[in-house]
Amino acid sequence: MTDTPAPSPDLPAPPLPAPPAAAVAPAPLLPARWIAAGAALLAALSAAALVFAWSTQQRVKALEAELVKRQQDSSSVSTEALTLARQADVTARDAAARMALLDAPVSETTMQRSQLEDLIQSLARSRDENVLADLEAAIRVALQQAAITGSAEPLVLTLKQADERLARYNQPRLERVRRAVAQDLERTRTAGVTDVTVLTIRLDDVIRQVDDLPLLAAPERRGAAAPEAPASEAATAAARPASGAAWLGALPGAGRDVLDHLWREVRSLVRVTRIEHPEAMLVAPEQAYFLRANLKLRLLNARLALLSRQFDTAQSDLRDALAGLDRYFDRGSRRVVAAGETVRQVMAQSRLVSTPRPDATLAAIAAASAGR
Repeated sequence: MTDTPAPSPDLPAPPLPAPPAAAVAPAPLLPARWIAAGAALLAALSAAALVFAWSTQQRVKALEAELVKRQQDSSSVSTEALTLARQADVTARDAAARMALLDAPVSETTMQRSQLEDLIQSLARSRDENVLADLEAAIRVALQQAAITGSAEPLVLTLKQADERLARYNQPRLERVRRAVAQDLERTRTAGVTDVTVLTIRLDDVIRQVDDLPLLAAPERRGAAAPEAPASEAATAAARPASGAAWLGALPGAGRDVLDHLWREVRSLVRVTRIEHPEAMLVAPEQAYFLRANLKLRLLNARLALLSRQFDTAQSDLRDALAGLDRYFDRGSRRVVAAGETVRQVMAQSRLVSTPRPDATLAAIAAASAGR
């Protein structure tokens, strides 16, 4: 039996068998072309952003230059307009001064001529004719005053004075005129003429109250004007059931009062209101001033329309003002209700009613003057 020779330590070890190819997994590497494409895309976007920023800057500079130019042009135009306005003002003052100097002699001559004509007519008339002429002139002036003021008071006072004056003369010739005066006086008293003065005073009162009327968007605090609760035990016991916190009765006196007060404060934070128009609650606080100013302008337009006897325009403005009161203001407030009632009363009374003419009196005066 032969022994196999032992391997020499100086010889290399035999190589190990290689593992199969399927067991080795390649590491996932990003291809170089995708990296290059991304870098190119980023470079393109950066270049586009720089171009857009430069273009925007150029536009802003051009716009600033245009604004400066227009501001300079407007300044020069305003300076020229101010100069022309001053020149026109000086010219108008000179013309007014000259007209005043010319009007003084003309008015003096006219007054002297009218006085002379009145003197000549008074000398040529008899006593009865002077009375009839004075009555006719007074009645016509009263008609003009009634047409200007929209009230029948001037005509009523003039007819009453004419009746008293005719009663003092007691002339049979003037009896027919006196009966006509009494007839027209009764007819004028019974006519329902619109009193514009009273209506404008009422509108002025409503205009003064507009700034104090509460809005739906900013209601007043209910507890601000409420009187303090009585300190007696009976009133405190009566107020607790209304607060809806019956469990407070089991607490001591001081703690019960503190919690009751807190409960009332919490209840005051919540307010349930029925809103017919949701846009009334969307009024911003800074828009409340413009809302009140718009209501004042409506009422002022109605006042001017009443003074100028344009009752249709006044009715339209009052209708818009009343709609604004009903839509945007708190109708649970007494002041809002009172203002709305006043506007409704003015709407009901602002109607076109003509002042009756004293035709019977004028006809009787003309007949008596012709029958001399």
